[in-house]
Amino acid sequence: MTAARSGPAFSVHDIPFSTHGSWFGISPVVAEKTYADDLHLVSHQNGMHAVLRLVPLDTATGDRAETRVEATPGLLSWISEGGQVDLAYESADTVRLRGSGLGMSVSAAAQALTPFSGTYFFHDPATDAHVFTSYETGRRYRVTVVSGTVADTAGAQALGSTDRGLVVTGEAGGAWEIAIEELDTARPPYTASAAFDAIVEAVQSSFADFVDRVAPWRSSATPAAELAAYVVWSATVRPAGLVTRPAVLMSKHWMDKVWSWDHCFNALALASGCPELAWDQFALPFDHQDDSGALPDSVTHSEVLYNFVKPPIHGWAFGHLRRRLRTPLSRAELTEAYERLERWTDFWLTARRAPGAALAHYQHGNDSGWDNATTFDPERVVVTADLTAFLVLQMHELADLARQLLKADEVRRWTRAAEELQATLLGQLWTGDRFVARSVVTGDTWSSSSLLDLVPIVLGEHLPADVSSALADHIKAHLTPYGLATELAASPHYLADGYWRGPIWAPATILIEDGLRRAGHHRLADDLSARFRALCETHGFAENFDALTGTGLRDRAYTWTASSYLLLAEAHAHRNGH
Repeated sequence: MTAARSGPAFSVHDIPFSTHGSWFGISPVVAEKTYADDLHLVSHQNGMHAVLRLVPLDTATGDRAETRVEATPGLLSWISEGGQVDLAYESADTVRLRGSGLGMSVSAAAQALTPFSGTYFFHDPATDAHVFTSYETGRRYRVTVVSGTVADTAGAQALGSTDRGLVVTGEAGGAWEIAIEELDTARPPYTASAAFDAIVEAVQSSFADFVDRVAPWRSSATPAAELAAYVVWSATVRPAGLVTRPAVLMSKHWMDKVWSWDHCFNALALASGCPELAWDQFALPFDHQDDSGALPDSVTHSEVLYNFVKPPIHGWAFGHLRRRLRTPLSRAELTEAYERLERWTDFWLTARRAPGAALAHYQHGNDSGWDNATTFDPERVVVTADLTAFLVLQMHELADLARQLLKADEVRRWTRAAEELQATLLGQLWTGDRFVARSVVTGDTWSSSSLLDLVPIVLGEHLPADVSSALADHIKAHLTPYGLATELAASPHYLADGYWRGPIWAPATILIEDGLRRAGHHRLADDLSARFRALCETHGFAENFDALTGTGLRDRAYTWTASSYLLLAEAHAHRNGH
């Protein structure tokens, strides 16, 4: 057992062990906010499902062995005084395990088996392998012994509720090795493609190449860059089910979907180093754009949800994406993007504008991406300034794309529409000091202590100087030592773990930092970038963070957080000549 480790070490309590392209990971996180005592093979096909429990065993007693778990991008190990078990990915759907001095129990995570749920277990004589079939994932998990012996089995062909699985050991406590495959119905008997150490080296080389492409600028001044890259790399899945392209899930914990604004930040982080993967990230939700022009709320393996939408940040994102790509997009790609963005914009201007209204509205906080922000406390069907700001930027991007596509009339149309919409925004929702929200039903207006009210700073250079300066002053009030609190800490509505009612979030940070910088508020933008980078370097890449302590909250391996760190770290490195 001589495989050398390389790459950043991490805790599987926070970040699942997985590989680029795989639909499963190895993790103790078996459901939302639910941590098991043992590591499990957790699949994300047909949802998040813990399928197999992996337990290292003392070969002398057969009891659970006391081990510590170590993980780097290519190798996961259970280590005890008496032995060690290693696990590595041979391919996206196959892991290899080897042990010496310890045995391994591989068992069904759920004991109960009904006609509609659970995991059935049997020995397959055609391949001389042990097979678990999971109702929840609709897939099979085949265990083949490469070397060593099956010391025990339980529950083979059994129905009802019982233990199901096998125990693998070496002769007289010696070495053993197995392969576990996630497959559909059948495939030829398993044969090893390479020696264990060689597959570890191959995975480590693949990850190192990925890091070199997405973060060639990294240095000691950006110490979390490699781990951020691992979070993104390992959360990427191959096309399957309703996922039409290689996709970066938000996480291989329970947030295992692609939401239709989260994907933009992953696309931007990948753009300069992995342009094809970046294009796939941007395009994926548009593959499911409906007849009205709306994007889905989210896409995952077996589900596309349309009950909500997400904010139209896509014009803003596509402009940045084009500038970050090293090779210009083809005319066909630009045409496709133009048509999709046009339909997305028209959705907001038709389906989301009340009769006679000039400004579009959200139907719920979920549509904004800021699900429970206090802006939506008085009512949910409301006109907010952030939505109009995003549409103005999207219209400017459509004008620029039309210019490249030699559509002169469309250039004039979108430029005029953007100018008129911004003038309406300032005329109807700007009070001289801040933006307000307005009820679609009654016309009543209100302000809140939510950072959402300040997001129109994203208009950057398009804003009058007095407006951007007033917004910048309000933004400063949201700064904590760790970044931007989404609700003022002094607000009576502030909640430390209140989702969008206090915690720090990556997308708000990126959008506001960019808007401040484009509006000329470079010092504040630099400060915001530094605080968020330090937050990630200390507390990792959680879904969001306690604004007053920095503690990571909710899902602890979130890709848009990792991608946002990469974007800010890269920009910082370039500003400082690296």
